[in-house]
Amino acid sequence: MAKFELKLPKMGESVAEATITSWLKDVGDTIEADEAVLEIATDKVDSEVPSEVDGVLVEKLFEVDDVVQVGQTIAVIETEGGETVEVKAPAAEAEPVAEPAAPKVVADVAQTVVAAKESVEPVVSTEDRFYSPLVKNIAKQEGISQAELDSISGTGKDNRVTKNDIKAYLESRSSAPSPAQKSEPVSATKSEDTKTLDTERRENSIEAPKAVVAPAKDKSKEDKSAAKSIEVSGGDEIIEMTRMGKLISKYMVDSVQTSAHVQSFIEADVTNIWNWRKKVKNDFIKREGENLTFTPIFMEAVTKALKEFPMMNISVQGDKIIKKKAINVGMAAALPDGNLIVPVIKNADQLNLYGMVKRVNDLAGRARENKLSPDDIQGGTYTVTNVGTFGSIMGTPIINQPQVGILALGAIRKTPAVIEGPEGDYIGIRFKMYLSHSYDHRVVNGALGGQFVKAVKDYLEGWDMDREI
Repeated sequence: MAKFELKLPKMGESVAEATITSWLKDVGDTIEADEAVLEIATDKVDSEVPSEVDGVLVEKLFEVDDVVQVGQTIAVIETEGGETVEVKAPAAEAEPVAEPAAPKVVADVAQTVVAAKESVEPVVSTEDRFYSPLVKNIAKQEGISQAELDSISGTGKDNRVTKNDIKAYLESRSSAPSPAQKSEPVSATKSEDTKTLDTERRENSIEAPKAVVAPAKDKSKEDKSAAKSIEVSGGDEIIEMTRMGKLISKYMVDSVQTSAHVQSFIEADVTNIWNWRKKVKNDFIKREGENLTFTPIFMEAVTKALKEFPMMNISVQGDKIIKKKAINVGMAAALPDGNLIVPVIKNADQLNLYGMVKRVNDLAGRARENKLSPDDIQGGTYTVTNVGTFGSIMGTPIINQPQVGILALGAIRKTPAVIEGPEGDYIGIRFKMYLSHSYDHRVVNGALGGQFVKAVKDYLEGWDMDREI
């Protein structure tokens, strides 16, 4: 028998760590190669970590919500044959590792787990209640019926049953005759060494609040408004922020505190684009099987403007400006839960309109299906967000750090406009939209910020009605 160390794999450029969101396997479970062992989250992308070998999970080195560095060992899998591999402790200071369990013991554990799984019916809630794979697995192993599982009080999001809840129930059941008796969640006690490790791992992570209390004052960054307590009456509903909500909140506040935000607004006449798309979109769908939206057209115009004004394609590091060679344009896309994510079109300046359509549709589709990889959201040098999707005619978006600019696309509207003709001016109906450009006034002055968004307008208004795709 041999031990295989399951490590956190590299997940893309500049991704150094991930947070464990759930374990899909428990100690004693048999695992096949390429089978998912746990779920992790990096920034706003959730993904699974598969096993590289067949074997039995014998040790988990981290718990849910722990932050793990890329390349760090997160679990140990017992495999057939080979030599035993020494396991490195997750803490900074290495500790002696216990000797591997005897083959007979591991085999007995695996056999017991398989028998337990075969003797218990699949866990399907009769109350449309969600149970994580880890909770289901524990219920199967312990022979907990569906009625018992539905009776357990959950302390997780939307009253979901967590690992601690089901373990607390098992402890309560062992001391009480009634299997359906509800138990109060009991926090699992940890040794001082484990608490120290948890503290180190969570040092830079975002923790969920345990109770609704007034935020504590930070002496180093005192904020009088944040320190005020909020009165909660009986009819108020308390909603805990999601993990993604906490991340977005932190990033937005950090961006505002980092960059001096200034906005420039301009109106663009996109009548030619509207009519051109209406003329060619049906043929494009029949030929390519994909929809031709306005987004790739706008992304192409922004890319051309970035080539014309390369000082908008920069980042700031201390008192130095980093001028980016690659033009990687991010586009805000909707996730299944309603939140936004910014996948990046790498080397956008090397794509023609057909290639831009393909890339935009691919990223937007995978965002809707929650299938983006961590690398898909890395490396952006400028960002575009379509606030018009929600009916807004303009907006003042917050810069996506470490970039220095972001463009908001307003809704396209039919408006009366003065049109200059050979025989004089007249009033006509035109399709128009507002472009809202937010930029970092530390390094981008008003002239550059205004010229850039004016260039985007000019590219859109100069659209060729005879263009082919």
